[in-house]
Amino acid sequence: MWEFETDPAYQEQLDWVDTFVRDVVEPLDFVLDNPFDKRDSRAQAIVRPLKEEVKARGLWACHLGPELGGQGYGQVRLALLNEILGRSRWAPSIFGCQAPDSGNAEILAHFGTPEQKARYLEPLLEGDIASCYSMTEPRGGADPTLFTVRAVRDGGDWVINGEKWFSTNARHASFFIVMAVSNPDVDAYKGMSMFIVPAETPGITIVRNPGVATEPPEQGSLGGVRHDHGYVRYTDVRVPADHLLGGEGDAFAIAQTRLGGGRVHHAMRTVALARHAFDLLCERAVSRQTRTGPLASLQMTQEKVADSWIDIECFRLLVLRTAWLIDKHKDYRKVRKDISAVKVMLPRVLHDVAQRALRIHGSLGVSNEMPFVSMMVTAEALGIADGPTEVHKVTLARQVLRQYTPVETLFPSGHLPTLREQAFAAFADRLEHEAAEL
Repeated sequence: MWEFETDPAYQEQLDWVDTFVRDVVEPLDFVLDNPFDKRDSRAQAIVRPLKEEVKARGLWACHLGPELGGQGYGQVRLALLNEILGRSRWAPSIFGCQAPDSGNAEILAHFGTPEQKARYLEPLLEGDIASCYSMTEPRGGADPTLFTVRAVRDGGDWVINGEKWFSTNARHASFFIVMAVSNPDVDAYKGMSMFIVPAETPGITIVRNPGVATEPPEQGSLGGVRHDHGYVRYTDVRVPADHLLGGEGDAFAIAQTRLGGGRVHHAMRTVALARHAFDLLCERAVSRQTRTGPLASLQMTQEKVADSWIDIECFRLLVLRTAWLIDKHKDYRKVRKDISAVKVMLPRVLHDVAQRALRIHGSLGVSNEMPFVSMMVTAEALGIADGPTEVHKVTLARQVLRQYTPVETLFPSGHLPTLREQAFAAFADRLEHEAAEL
């Protein structure tokens, strides 16, 4: 039996989150700067009581199990929660599920030693520190087979050398999780390891913090540096052997554990962004008058409304179905094609809905006084983050095509003359009998 309703008790929680985010959290996006800057005492003083409210409701870090202070929610519940949190830049931090910290916490919980958890995971879960996932490289991008950052064992330490690109939160992080080649003589998927690197370790240099698209260089909305994606150079960075995360050569498996659920969470947050654009589109359609009446009376506007509604609802249902499959199978590998499909659809839906809303708003829409251009840039970024769209299309296609086998016959299985001949052969006796009866 199919159900499309949320159980009443959890819906009550979601209703509280919806009101709390709308009335209390969303305004923070206009008055506070970066959620990951734990040195911003003014921001921390404001948000700390809000985090306590969330904890009191039992909604803090819900992606983690009760032993780590979370609720151990499955992906469907997390998806419904993130659909609301995606409306605000500050909301994920106030609910203890902000990326990349949430993913880093997940792999520390799964693969960290008791000592690593005590030193790094516990303060991360409390929201006292921020972390950085340092994987992508300037030349290799996100393809691990092309990575060049090396980690070499030297006595009781590992020594890391190389450069990483777009390491989110590098300038705010208390520690980095670095993916490096530890054995170049074996397959890339078995020759890489992950290391926990304290931010104060000598040899770490943030070359610069690139902005996104038209953001001014190194300038935040309130006059401070806000760009978060560090270009990081590691020069003879020495870390103790006990800072290896998991086992030597386990980096690829650890990375996949980290990325699977995160893509679903990103997707539902994107639903929130797309819905915001859609609401603004519809509001403009019924408000703006033309010589013949409101924009809403024009068929081109109606087409934009209809296409946007369909896109959002189809995408949302695909994400929720994928979340349900993850909960059912408890194995990301079995849902690989569905996760890839979500990842492919995500940037397209956000881009298209935001662009339609922009067009409806005219010159105001293209200005920096409305959020649409920023949303379209975000869509492009999401099309690259966690694996480019093109890679996920290849993954999806390969997974689908494995379900099919080639035909051995001269013509394909849909060949109509062949099907007709087979049908007549199958019903020959019956047809002859009916003909005789006539």
